[in-house]
Parts: sequence; C-alpha cells; structure tokens
Amino acid sequence: MMQPQQLVHPFPPLFDRESRVLILGSFPSVKSREQMFFYGHPQNRFWRVIARLYDAPEPTDIEQKTHLILSHHLSLWDSIRSCTIVGSSDSSVRDVTPNDLSVILDHSRVERIFCNGALSHRMYHRYIEPIIGIPAVKLPSTSPANASYSLERLVREWRVIL
Repeated sequence: MMQPQQLVHPFPPLFDRESRVLILGSFPSVKSREQMFFYGHPQNRFWRVIARLYDAPEPTDIEQKTHLILSHHLSLWDSIRSCTIVGSSDSSVRDVTPNDLSVILDHSRVERIFCNGALSHRMYHRYIEPIIGIPAVKLPSTSPANASYSLERLVREWRVIL
C-alpha cells in the first residue's frame, strides 16, 4: 500500500499574455508528475476533449499540447500548490495550500475560470475565489476515475469554455 506524501506542485502554469480562459485541475497525478506536464495519464481524456472542442488533431507530445492550449488562448494550472496525497487519489488529499493565481492573472487576459472536476472546484471555491473574486465553473472531470461520463458527454459539457 502506498504511503501519503507531502508534495509541492512540481511544474509551472502554462499560459501566455493572450490567454483568456484558465482551466484548473486539482493536483498533478503520478504520471503528470513523472512527465512534468499536465494530464499525463494516457487514460485521462483531457487532451481528447480539448482537441475535439477545437477540431484539432489530438496532441501526442508536450510541444503539441502546449501549442493546442496557447493557440486557443487557454491556460492551465491547478488549484493546489501543495498537499499530502496518496498516489493520484483525489479522495486522499489533505493539508492543502492553494496556488497563487496572480502569476497568471497579472500577466494574461484571463477573464473566465473553469475547474476540471469537483476537488479542483472545491479547493478553488474555498481558498482562491474569496481572494480574487472570480467565480469558477465546475466541469466534469476528464479523469479515468469519472467513468460515468463518455467522451461525447464530456465534450458536450466542456463546450462552455468556447
């Protein structure tokens, strides 16, 4: 059985001056931490959903993923800066310190914020929204743990970011 680990988010946000939409996950999975990039688990449907929304090919490497996000004025980060976690389990997350979103908000044109899943939204609503005052929209998680959502249903629900 895996032991809880106290971890700090290991990689920076993805954004540029033209980013208008911020998509927040909760905290990087084991696979994402290994790759040092967002949504690294091959079963996570995030990249498939974004590619379908923008009628783009599904990106296969970090360079293509970065291009897909920035070319559509999106930005990516997570609600949690540090926490105690077991593996990639959202339900195990404890001792949360939120991310400081000013690094993105002060250097981009972000006007709308979306949370990928319930934990991200809960952490955002609890720790970050009271500081910055921008409400976030909760979207269904693209995680493989959210098996009740088909890819088609995720794409339908995620259309609100367009």
